[in-house]
Amino acid sequence: MKKKTETIKNDVAIDQNEVSVIADAMLEKKAKEVISLDLRNIGTSISDHFVICNADSTTQVVAISDYVEQMMEEKCGRSVLRKQGRENAFWIILDYVNIVVHIFKTDQRLFYRLEDLWADAVKTTYED
Repeated sequence: MKKKTETIKNDVAIDQNEVSVIADAMLEKKAKEVISLDLRNIGTSISDHFVICNADSTTQVVAISDYVEQMMEEKCGRSVLRKQGRENAFWIILDYVNIVVHIFKTDQRLFYRLEDLWADAVKTTYED
């Protein structure tokens, strides 16, 4: 029984480290309004965490996405499982299974308002 508790604690620590790596990578590329949502206590969630940010140009959205992927590989040894949205760069999604990364162009983030859809989640804000 104790071993399961240790595993859960380790998984939570790993998740938090990976969320921090993602948030830091976003901030290094000048992303705006970087937040994470902890979805573990929401019964209908599709992932443990969302990390969300926005940028004013599609060029910056792609740059943030590329850098998040690079830092997750280098610092956590994790490759993205699936990604979508790079072709238009209005909203890029990087799926790491337990963490889903959403990188929006600013107007798209305002339109979709993911934070409002997951309002019951624990929200953490990241700043430089």
